[in-house]
Amino acid sequence: MLKGRHLIEPHDFTPAEMEEIFRLAETMAASMGDFFSLCRGMIMATLFYEPSTRTRFSFEAAMYRLGGQVIGFAEPNSSSVAKGESIADTIRTVACYADIAVMRHPKEGSALVAAGYSPIPVINAGDGGHHHPTQTLTDLFTIRHYKQRFEGLTVGLCGDLKFGRTVHSLIQAMARYPGVRFVCVSPGELTVPDYIMAGLPAGCAVECVVDQPLEQHIGKMDILYMTRVQRERFFNEADYLRLKDCYILDRRVLSRAREDLIVMHPLPRVNEIAYGVDDDRRAVYFPQARLGMIARMALIAKLLGVS
Repeated sequence: MLKGRHLIEPHDFTPAEMEEIFRLAETMAASMGDFFSLCRGMIMATLFYEPSTRTRFSFEAAMYRLGGQVIGFAEPNSSSVAKGESIADTIRTVACYADIAVMRHPKEGSALVAAGYSPIPVINAGDGGHHHPTQTLTDLFTIRHYKQRFEGLTVGLCGDLKFGRTVHSLIQAMARYPGVRFVCVSPGELTVPDYIMAGLPAGCAVECVVDQPLEQHIGKMDILYMTRVQRERFFNEADYLRLKDCYILDRRVLSRAREDLIVMHPLPRVNEIAYGVDDDRRAVYFPQARLGMIARMALIAKLLGVS
């Protein structure tokens, strides 16, 4: 049972528990109208301490489609945080009004602190460069939807693999399935952090490709997960400008890929995927956003125990 649980890191739920969520999500996708009253009378609090469009809208749309209501803030200066209130006091107060809370914060570990004080389920919607487990839920559900399996897939990850919390979470989640292989393509300055690599199971196959063209490796991938170089994570503007266009997926590069490849992206996109790729049937990043809303609907229902 997932009722009352927190989701702070991708491995908080076992693969079997994740599959429970995916099965409900598939049912919701097939007959969404059957679930429009599932959370009637329930309230979700959204506590967003840094800017977000897609993640916040996705959660809010998920709760509204379940028949629930949403309260919260999308900018900390509009809350008592501006007065110096601690995360612990904020979450304990919010729990008096809401049944479940979703939190995004720029500092690593903030969601874990909130969960330690919260009597209601807390969902981490991103804590700094650490984790983004519901994006991982979205990514896994998308892979399951298009590939019908997780085992034995070759997952390519390209772009900012250092600061990309979606990448870190996806690697840790997919590494739990047998036979999964990773091909990590990035500039030397933006490789996967050592602590992520050190946490992988023994024998997990990882190929790190540094400062090499994507087209040389795309042909071996079942999934290509593109990421933007995140301007907001850089302290030096010159470094960002030098690296921001280092990898661009266009029609020429995609022509080297398998016909059954799927191209994913957590969005927003900047320059790393050319608009000419959008019409290719292998580009699934916009359907991925809708699947993410449905996966969050299933997650909310499970944590509230109403499914």
